[in-house]
Amino acid sequence: MSRISEPPAVQPLPRPTTAKGAPRKVGIEIEFSGLTEERAAQILCDTLGGAPEQEAKGRWLAKDTRLGGFEVYLDSRPLNKLDDNALTRHLRDVARVVVPVEIVSDPIAVEQIVDLDEALVALARAGATGTTGGVLLGFGVHFNPEAVSLDFSDIMPVLTAYALIEDHIRRVADIDMSRRLLPWVDPYPRALIDRLASRQPPTDMTALIDAYLGISPSRNHGLDMLCLFALIDKDRVARAMDMEQIGIRPTFHWRLPDCRIDEPDWSLAREWNRWVLVERVAGDDKLLHRLSAAWRDHRGSLTSLRPEWAGTVARMLGEAGL
Repeated sequence: MSRISEPPAVQPLPRPTTAKGAPRKVGIEIEFSGLTEERAAQILCDTLGGAPEQEAKGRWLAKDTRLGGFEVYLDSRPLNKLDDNALTRHLRDVARVVVPVEIVSDPIAVEQIVDLDEALVALARAGATGTTGGVLLGFGVHFNPEAVSLDFSDIMPVLTAYALIEDHIRRVADIDMSRRLLPWVDPYPRALIDRLASRQPPTDMTALIDAYLGISPSRNHGLDMLCLFALIDKDRVARAMDMEQIGIRPTFHWRLPDCRIDEPDWSLAREWNRWVLVERVAGDDKLLHRLSAAWRDHRGSLTSLRPEWAGTVARMLGEAGL
């Protein structure tokens, strides 16, 4: 892959530090096909420095790169539990037709997304392919931006902003049809948006978590809040969810609907900037209130189709200079 045009500049977060004053970081997960785990780890190190190292059961590490460390593995829990022998290696080779190789970064600085983009170009040139490589390849990219704090006042606006502009983000991202048909990144149900945008929304963390779990108890959303909510109130989340696959961490877990690593104009920077838009909306109280009111009007109309709402959001963001 060679880029037709330069990727956009990586936009900084509107609130770049945590409540404690530390720079906010972001962990990134990328799924693709076309390369073995070993080859992917080697390319990461060739591009970013460091050295590849094999772990047990087919996992590889890209250690001591200038972005920290990366895990590289086939995204299959059953296969990763098997002993590393000739049969297991054959099964992995067969599975790679539909099971992605995943690379998972350490938390990195926002400005280092540019460096990771360079590594993805190298992976694509070596044969890495994304979602459009096949109708069953529902591969994705996950961003895990660190939350400013665990306080309700720092979480509620971000969740509300995302819920209100999600349809707009999905439309401008031009999601691959294979990903739309798969259940892993379902849009939030309207009932949850209704609750967040109501005239009497949740006013504390307990009420917010209860609303989320009561209306949308699933990991399979574009913005999966369970990692963050489980850190805040693990017992409450555990009563509603199987905790086995919930990674407890102080981050928003944003699942992009597809990975386009092999497309010439795709970049992490472009996708990341969509998250920055969410946080810019979250930080604009007046705009957030206007969007909430517009949502209530939208839901009260004779028709309330999601494409119509996406158009309304696009217009309002444009009027706000976003």
